[in-house]
Amino acid sequence: MALPRISPDRLWARLMALGGDGALPGGGVNRQALSAEEILAWRRMIAWGAEAGLEPSTDAAGNLFLTLKGARPHLAPVVAGSHIDSQPTGGLFDGAFGTLAALEAVAAIAEAGLTPERSITVVGWMNEEGSRFAPGMMGSELFAGQRTLEQVMAVRDADGVSVGKALETVHAAFPEIERRPLGFPIHAYVEPHIEQADVLETEGAVIGVVSGIQGKKTYEITVVGREAHAGTEPMARRQDAVRSFARMTAAMHEAAADDAVVKFTIGRVVVEPNAPSVVPAKVTFRIDLRHPDNDVLDAFGLALEEIALAEAGACKVHVRRLVDAPSNGFDEGLKAQIRASAERHGHSWLDVLSAAGHDARQMAPLTRSAMIFIPCRGGVSHHPDEWAEPAHVAAGAAVLLDLLLQEAGLSFNQGDA
Repeated sequence: MALPRISPDRLWARLMALGGDGALPGGGVNRQALSAEEILAWRRMIAWGAEAGLEPSTDAAGNLFLTLKGARPHLAPVVAGSHIDSQPTGGLFDGAFGTLAALEAVAAIAEAGLTPERSITVVGWMNEEGSRFAPGMMGSELFAGQRTLEQVMAVRDADGVSVGKALETVHAAFPEIERRPLGFPIHAYVEPHIEQADVLETEGAVIGVVSGIQGKKTYEITVVGREAHAGTEPMARRQDAVRSFARMTAAMHEAAADDAVVKFTIGRVVVEPNAPSVVPAKVTFRIDLRHPDNDVLDAFGLALEEIALAEAGACKVHVRRLVDAPSNGFDEGLKAQIRASAERHGHSWLDVLSAAGHDARQMAPLTRSAMIFIPCRGGVSHHPDEWAEPAHVAAGAAVLLDLLLQEAGLSFNQGDA
């Protein structure tokens, strides 16, 4: 009987090669969703999948699927993967590790001559990062029915290009691959990922058994004042949007300091007209709020809205909720399998909560879901210095392979026994 084994060298080489699509001069990668660089990455993934007999397909959301057909293809498949888009100054491992680990595990099964009972599908979700099109995780949310195509296709990037237009370019680049329906039943979903924190590294653990993902809320707040001449408008009469913004953010940071667990971040600040001799008339900014306790998350979210209104001064304030994703847990049976696999391979493991959001959050309501973490150096992520050790990359892929074998079931081709 041929037993499947991952190839650590091949997996590492493919990670480095994929990092060439959108490579930055000083290191790291800029591979935005539905970009020319991501099209190049798709071509690599499809070619690598073809070497193992995997069939490519996509859907109306722009998700990429590579499938090893099972003996009973009518059964719901096992799905594993992550994403291949990056932040503008991203690293080589965020998303890419999980997608390529899944590809390596499935390729190992195919190359061993094994036919799983269920099909196994490698997935690369569209726009997980949300750095080009906001918010992120569009592909998995569309797949899960949490957003509509109408909502997502109209979203535009900073250059005014819509998701729909960008997706047309991607689909036109791959006219030969199957277009499957949006959303299909899944038997189980597993997502490997770098931890993007330093808990595993600090504790000396190789495998993270992810208990769940902390909740997240995203707000867009618009402060509207009135333009005026910076040299002639008296301070007492000004409706200065930046001044109101500064008061709001100071009060919000002070409120956040009362909770050691809350994660509160302000970003994407746009000032209009943003001229040195004009009193600012408008400030638009976003808030990223996270907490593992849904009740605390809800209460803090309401507090932020109240602070925005209270500190507006002479300006008007509009609050828009963009993301409302509660904390979730993962399947106990899959977590037990991850622990058992880590022990069989001689790897230390640790139960951890994911502080970052992942596509697995969208899969959890649909099917049994789990995540496998590996350490990343210093907890650094979303940065060119992001790094995972080759041995840890291989360990995560080996644990994933065990899960896929168990979840998909196997029958053997004639002559393999």
